[in-house]
Amino acid sequence: MSKLIYSMSTSLDGYIADEHGDFGWAEPDEELHAVFNEMERPIGTYLYGRHMYKIMTYWETAHEVEDRRSVSYDFARIWQAANKIVYSTTLNAPSTEKTRIEHSFNAVAIRQLKASATTDISIGGAQLAAEALREGLVDEFHLFVYSIIVGGGKPALPKNIRLKLELLNEHRFETGVVHLHYRLIY
Repeated sequence: MSKLIYSMSTSLDGYIADEHGDFGWAEPDEELHAVFNEMERPIGTYLYGRHMYKIMTYWETAHEVEDRRSVSYDFARIWQAANKIVYSTTLNAPSTEKTRIEHSFNAVAIRQLKASATTDISIGGAQLAAEALREGLVDEFHLFVYSIIVGGGKPALPKNIRLKLELLNEHRFETGVVHLHYRLIY
């Protein structure tokens, strides 16, 4: 059975973007990007909400951009190789390869995907992850906490939910980013 993993960069006060939608403060340096790549390499399917999908579509053609870091080229290949499922009520067709659109979140279908997949699954986007957390679908968190307080915006974790976690690993980067790896205990 595969794991459903929620990975997210967050400010110290728990936001993935500030009140204006800016998340430029979370751009990874080369060391952190290489860690992201190693985490994402075994992922076979990405689950996205519409907004996160639109951000991630950059990686469909990122390998064509000259003067990119080698870690960026590597991530583009990792992302392109994986399947993508996008949950959106407004998108009718995908703009990337290996992508399908689902118009509603279906916990039963995700449980079936987890049971049948031979690779792990990543969930991206705070709203979609919140739905999966409420349904007890998420197995692990990878939170990358940045040394910044943004004072408000889009929260990384949902309100009004209580979850017990086991810390599996932690790592501090020279930039001050702290990676916290948790397993959920249901």
